[in-house]
Amino acid sequence: MLISADGVRISAVHHPDSARDLAFVVAHGFTGSWRRPRVAAVMDVLRAYGGVIGFDFRGHGASGGHATMGDREVLDLDAAVAWARQMGYRRVATVGFSMGGSVVVRHAALHGGVDAVVAVSAPSRWYYRGTPPMRRIHLAINHPVGRLVTRTVLKTRVSPRRWNPIPQAPKDLAGRLSPVPLLIVHGDRDAYFPVDHAEQLYAAAREPRELWIEPGLGHAENAVGPELVKRIGAWVNGRIPG
Repeated sequence: MLISADGVRISAVHHPDSARDLAFVVAHGFTGSWRRPRVAAVMDVLRAYGGVIGFDFRGHGASGGHATMGDREVLDLDAAVAWARQMGYRRVATVGFSMGGSVVVRHAALHGGVDAVVAVSAPSRWYYRGTPPMRRIHLAINHPVGRLVTRTVLKTRVSPRRWNPIPQAPKDLAGRLSPVPLLIVHGDRDAYFPVDHAEQLYAAAREPRELWIEPGLGHAENAVGPELVKRIGAWVNGRIPG
């Protein structure tokens, strides 16, 4: 169990690599958990490329606190990255999906301490309601009945407090990552966020950066297969000096 900088208990797991050279810190999407089969499958594939740390964001799974939809979650990720460093990993890469994708970008810009960032199916901006799934999510998090359903059915506790102040969006921070390499991965069949989110992130970032628009790919960890995860693992290994 990790403790974030603001005192939230964060459930985490470590799949070690004996060389302690490269660690992947995997950040799941909204309503996810490192115990969920799809997240666990991603972590299992990445174990071929280094050590892997998974964790539950606040309000999710076995972690404490309440979800803040990408704001305070940067502190949860920072605790996981610090844990990797404490265990002696020389290189650390963060890999985030959907909400987790927004968090890895924001974390690298605001906190640093990582050697590569991969954002999969990530939103570039806040308050997006342009697709039916996102309209449902906004209903779920902005109304008491929706939060009750999210808590009881999806086992995710969402904070009732509105953002104040509004945190900087990923697109407004992406330019700060350089010289840390950034990989943006997005599917052309993403039902939540259209590809213009990925293109906006890419346009805002500075080199080194890379954009993969994947034909036929849906949304986040529920859509990625082992071959794409292998490509991500190989990209990270190739982009961080050994």
